[in-house]
Amino acid sequence: MGARVLEMRGIRKSFGGTQALTGIDFDLEAGEVHALLGENGAGKSTLIKVLGGIYQPDDGLMRVCGGPAKRIGSVQEAQRLGIGIIHQEIVLVPHLSVAENIFLGREILDRFGFKDDGLMRSRAQEMVEGLGLDLDALAEVGSLSLAQQQMVEIVKAISFNARILVMDEPTSSLSNDEVAKLFDIIRRLKADGVGIIYISHRMEELFAIADRVTVIRDGAYIGTRSIPETSPEDLIGMMVGRSLKSYYSRTYCPRDEVMLSVEHLTKAGVFEDICFQVRAGEVLGFAGLVGAGRSEIMAAIFGSEPYDSGTIRLGGREATFRNPAQAMARGVALVPEDRKRQGLVLCNSVGFNLTLASLKRAMGGLFLSARKKRKLVDSYVDDLRIKTPSSEASVGSLSGGNQQKVVIGKWLASGPKLLILDEPTRGIDVGAKQEIYAIINRLAKEGMAVILVSSELPEVINMCDAVCVVRAGKIEKRLERGELSQETIMRYATGSV
Repeated sequence: MGARVLEMRGIRKSFGGTQALTGIDFDLEAGEVHALLGENGAGKSTLIKVLGGIYQPDDGLMRVCGGPAKRIGSVQEAQRLGIGIIHQEIVLVPHLSVAENIFLGREILDRFGFKDDGLMRSRAQEMVEGLGLDLDALAEVGSLSLAQQQMVEIVKAISFNARILVMDEPTSSLSNDEVAKLFDIIRRLKADGVGIIYISHRMEELFAIADRVTVIRDGAYIGTRSIPETSPEDLIGMMVGRSLKSYYSRTYCPRDEVMLSVEHLTKAGVFEDICFQVRAGEVLGFAGLVGAGRSEIMAAIFGSEPYDSGTIRLGGREATFRNPAQAMARGVALVPEDRKRQGLVLCNSVGFNLTLASLKRAMGGLFLSARKKRKLVDSYVDDLRIKTPSSEASVGSLSGGNQQKVVIGKWLASGPKLLILDEPTRGIDVGAKQEIYAIINRLAKEGMAVILVSSELPEVINMCDAVCVVRAGKIEKRLERGELSQETIMRYATGSV
């Protein structure tokens, strides 16, 4: 580590009567990875937007690479100062190519002043291949997987030759191999003297790649720790202001009734001969690498994607769902992997989103009953402890954890017998995760059958009765609770058994 490349002193920011930041101090050295840790809604994103020139602080100053203390007035000024930000949500243009996205707004021109598509394509391809990625710079971004799009975001940010690089949950959609490649990139950037602000809720990542960690809570600075001198338990205590003694909540009480039976489900080129059962009161996990086919299997069960052959039985009766509405009518609910694109209408209210899948319960005769709707919404806001100013607040204004609880509440309001959760805790903090684990446990105790698709192995090991490991579209192995370990799951997920 070398000279200090960033100092932020006394940063304050409010929105209306809400204090988002109450005097944050933060610094970063050249060649350092400094993690920024806090629960959803703690103020991390607001602080980064102040650094990136998106928000203007109410008070406080910043010093970048030894320059004068100042406030950064725009995104363009931040980029000129050598600040690059990889935001948590992908902001690429889907109908443009990888190369066009990388050079968007700073296109390379030829000597006649026209875009030099060939040179942009070749330079983009060099950068992609330099990161060891198997991507075509001519490929349309909208055709890429979520993981591939995330890697394009990383390439784009690095292409600015930033001296300060912010990575906000950069691994949320990456496989283990892709995470390893990202960490190799980070180490190379560190060796080149780049200072990296790293935001992640995955403790194992912080201890693998960070040098220091700063914790903020409710917009306030709590403290900074050297990674070798702290522990996950200490950091969690700083984040939530209390000790989380029972992080995972699980009472094992499956019943004899088979709620879902899947036999020989096949979709050519996607998944093959999928067979499993889920009983009432059981939480069945699905683990595997990114791209293994887990989400596609769940989409077929839910009726949102067709399949070629196989049989699905729900409660002993054969079910052929041609669309999600038919699945919902039989008591199936699916919390999707991408809550912002597939689970929520971000521009609309919390109440609107909570009742999207259960409008029949809010009807009074032929018309929607405002009283019934309000009662339904209030019950789920209270039951799931959704932190929102009111049920009329925009769901897009809530933290990630509270948005996720709105999606879960929306589907619980439909009264399902089978609940499919696809990556339910991706990108949310430890406190919100604990609350969601408690919800899953309660639903299982009440007799609901739950399928939990997750890339976080500690999550499936601690929350599931059994785990189906999927590799290349096939279930390699069903592991019972006594057989579960990270090493065993990974051996089957990678085909190294």
